[in-house]
Amino acid sequence: MPDITRRRALTATAALAATATVTTLAAPGASAAGREHPGSVTGHEHPMPMPGSFDEVYKGRRIQGRPTTTGSGGHHHDHGGGYEVLVDGVRLHVMRNADGTWISVVSHYAPVSTPRAVARAAVDELQGAPLLPFPAN
Repeated sequence: MPDITRRRALTATAALAATATVTTLAAPGASAAGREHPGSVTGHEHPMPMPGSFDEVYKGRRIQGRPTTTGSGGHHHDHGGGYEVLVDGVRLHVMRNADGTWISVVSHYAPVSTPRAVARAAVDELQGAPLLPFPAN
């Protein structure tokens, strides 16, 4: 039986470690590739379903939300992913996060689950102050 040298042992160990790393990193991608995720993007679809419209008075403020057409021409200020939120008729700058939560320029560090909730959070933060239009750079 041939004697194993230190060099051969180290080479074999490195090869096994590299194989294990590649297998571990490739396994989640391989298993995910075979099934359809509800939020996965295929083509030009929205990654998650678009919320419906709402129009209500919350704490004395009128809040509205509705889907918009994606071809509205807005570049920088259209982070809402095709959705518009208004507080007392003034557009509230909203953005949809990758995980499906929503934030606004008023409540930026408190993600919520729906545009209605982001409008309500903005009203809470404003505490009666008027919402000023967000400048479109």
